Amino acid sequence: MDSVTQVVLGGAVGYAVLGNKVGRKAAIYGAILGTLPDLDVFLDYGGPVENFTFHRSFSHSFLVQALISPLLAWLAVRIHPSSKQHFRAWLLMIFLTLSTHAILDSFTVYGTQLLWPLTDYPFGISSIFIIDPLYTLSLLIAMVIMCFPKVSPQRLTRVNTLALAISSLYLLWTLGAKWMIDNKIESALAERDIGNGNYVSTPAPFTTLLWRAVLVKEDQYYEIYASVFDKPEEVTIDSYQTSPELLNTLQEEWVVTRLQWFTKGLYSVKEQESNIVISDLRMGVEGSYVFNFKVAELSENAISAAKVEQISVRPAVSEMKAIWQRIWDPNVDMTPEGRKKYSSQ
Repeated sequence: MDSVTQVVLGGAVGYAVLGNKVGRKAAIYGAILGTLPDLDVFLDYGGPVENFTFHRSFSHSFLVQALISPLLAWLAVRIHPSSKQHFRAWLLMIFLTLSTHAILDSFTVYGTQLLWPLTDYPFGISSIFIIDPLYTLSLLIAMVIMCFPKVSPQRLTRVNTLALAISSLYLLWTLGAKWMIDNKIESALAERDIGNGNYVSTPAPFTTLLWRAVLVKEDQYYEIYASVFDKPEEVTIDSYQTSPELLNTLQEEWVVTRLQWFTKGLYSVKEQESNIVISDLRMGVEGSYVFNFKVAELSENAISAAKVEQISVRPAVSEMKAIWQRIWDPNVDMTPEGRKKYSSQ
């Protein structure tokens, strides 16, 4: 999730656990700790694919967090010796702040390695977009109220508890919406005689009212849009070509196998200006995928591994108009050409 969300979640968890013992400083430390796991983005793991697939690994692992929490708790009571008798509360607050960061990240589609190093499987429930104002709002309001010194501790506790309850209930809603959407898409695929394949559904940007799904089958993949208001026959399904055979001579290349594994098979392979590019289909929209990697070059009908380069193509902000309208209108054209036309209206 975005940094603002992790800051306010950390602050809320910190105050909930330790606020009655050390006061508002619990929220401040919680907010700081809420950003700590994401500092791994500043580490260079050796290359674009490494940076992409090792993010959210050790820093988001419950095991690592459990190991460093006692050290951080010891440091906290050294800084605040008057709270030494609350060492266990500090320990609990620190671990819960770090672990709730990782748990929330696992609700997105990216992939979070919660049990590293026992397994590097990237857990991803994929029920919330990386930025969702409706999840963040209640926590943000609680954090703002904490900035007013005249608000009593009892009232702060009630406000903070309510904010955590509202945000948690919203997460439950995302799971229910995902279940409903997946059933709707399954019916739509069956009606159109489209078989099974690697599949994922994820909310469209900033909302859980519209969902985008991807289904990959051999040399074809489908981009699917479904609103919570759609009937199965109104679900949008567009097909595109992929060329997995371009990777036939590259199956021993670590970057190729790593991307195939990390994307859980939800990738496309295309030739772009004599470059062989793998795109993660889970993040972005057709024509504008956030994570694309040049893994090979094509010359004189021969494919050879090349220096890996990341190519990021983010969706245009103007296309959000089409996404918003698609919530209510199943006739909105969600192809790249359709989104561009719609955004210019």
